[in-house]
Amino acid sequence: MTKDLLLAIDNGTQSVRALLFDASGSLLAKHRVPIEPYFSTEPGYAEQHPEVFWKAVCEACQGLWQMPNVDRQAIAAVSVTTQRSTMINLDQAGQPLRPAIVWLDQRRASDQPPVGGIWGLLFKLSGMSETVRYFQAEAEANWIKQHQPEIWAKTHKFLLLSGYLTYRLTGLYRDSTGSQVAYIPFDYKKLRWADKSDWKWQAVSIEEQMLPELVEPSHQMGVITAEASSATGIPEGLPLIAAAADKACEIIGAGCVEPQKACLSYGTTATINTTQTKYVELIPLIPPYPSAIPGAYANEIQIYRGYWMVSWFKREFGHNEQRLASELGVEPEELFDTLVNSVPAGSRGLMLQPYWSPGLKVPGPEAKGAVIGFGDVHTRAYFYRSILEGLAYALREGADRTTRRTHTPVTEIRVAGGGSQSDAAMQLTADIFGLPAYRPHVYEASGLGAAMDAAVGIGLHADFDVAVKAMTRTSAVFEPIKANQELYDELYHHVYLKMYDRLQPLYDSIREITGYPPAV
Repeated sequence: MTKDLLLAIDNGTQSVRALLFDASGSLLAKHRVPIEPYFSTEPGYAEQHPEVFWKAVCEACQGLWQMPNVDRQAIAAVSVTTQRSTMINLDQAGQPLRPAIVWLDQRRASDQPPVGGIWGLLFKLSGMSETVRYFQAEAEANWIKQHQPEIWAKTHKFLLLSGYLTYRLTGLYRDSTGSQVAYIPFDYKKLRWADKSDWKWQAVSIEEQMLPELVEPSHQMGVITAEASSATGIPEGLPLIAAAADKACEIIGAGCVEPQKACLSYGTTATINTTQTKYVELIPLIPPYPSAIPGAYANEIQIYRGYWMVSWFKREFGHNEQRLASELGVEPEELFDTLVNSVPAGSRGLMLQPYWSPGLKVPGPEAKGAVIGFGDVHTRAYFYRSILEGLAYALREGADRTTRRTHTPVTEIRVAGGGSQSDAAMQLTADIFGLPAYRPHVYEASGLGAAMDAAVGIGLHADFDVAVKAMTRTSAVFEPIKANQELYDELYHHVYLKMYDRLQPLYDSIREITGYPPAV
């Protein structure tokens, strides 16, 4: 029997998917297990028991084996991609000491000692001290040590979710360099743990021995153990190949491995990414993230609560469409597209700035969301369209920043994530960018990217250029509508780009008066 199939496990925020791909990038089978994203014991907290993630992985895999024509003996390799920045404490026996702190968590450590020495002086002179304090406050390790010192004292390993799942599958404390997106002492330029002299060791409470061994994407991390095989049904001894975090895998799964091709992700966090082989900080002191390709970088601009705003709108104002969709037996997205298309491009001047959560540097920590231009003509349909337009404006601004910093213009965009399934969102994205917007051939772009790492790792494809040509393609293209493009250009340059500077003094005043967002 030929072993040429690839199992990708994708642990997202709201579900775990077991995905079976062939060497041409075709999705042969899929089993999805919904998970509760988090629970909260305090306002702003977001936690989940690590066993929830592992049981969902097991259930997703076991469900896959029950599907018609799925032969697990034809699988050549396994790869894992996960949500970013979800942290797990393990004791000496490899057991979780507390619930995982999920990436959506908003708690902050307080009263952290400032970074001193030459680093502290450099940060003060460069005006970056608040950015460093933000890093310290956001670091989960610092909060745990400050508020749960007994837990921190027992912590043998401090792992990302990707490292935890690797441990459960292989019994080894290893993780991919492509998954290291968190407030940890990682050197994003050298793509390894930071040197001992690096300021990050001062900024966070982590000791080097708490961290896993790092493996580059497309390299083997271990093999599936007998215990993991019994729980998941994955054949024992199969190689586990290092992939990367979900956004990084999504980029290559969308075929965006050349710097002029941008991958837009319309997910809970909306992002624009380009792949670069040169280290460039689009925002000073904010590094590019590791790519799913060894030695490369993913230059990212993110809108933290991007398509969360779309979900919020549907929950608060979309009951009618959801009820009708159920009655008609269609997907709610079809009716929401009708809602968008009932409104003209530009929403008659209703402009939304999607800074619903404070930023780190651009926008600054004082930032808030804003909607301007209301008139008596505007309805909830206008507001919904303005959300989609505001996100596209923000990502276009990210593309402009990327072009300025990398000197490589973005000439093509590919859109992944849940929002990419909306034809209306795809069309207005093409109109706002003034570029064709392509939809990848599979919705599961992050899982495909993980499978591509596995394909290269075991030699099914010679390298990533070959893998991209063989495994990625587009299913639809949305060309800009000239009249809409011209209107959006005017609104973007003469209104949207001016909004933040005009409103920033008011955001500062709101922060000073109300204490929100809190200073760090």
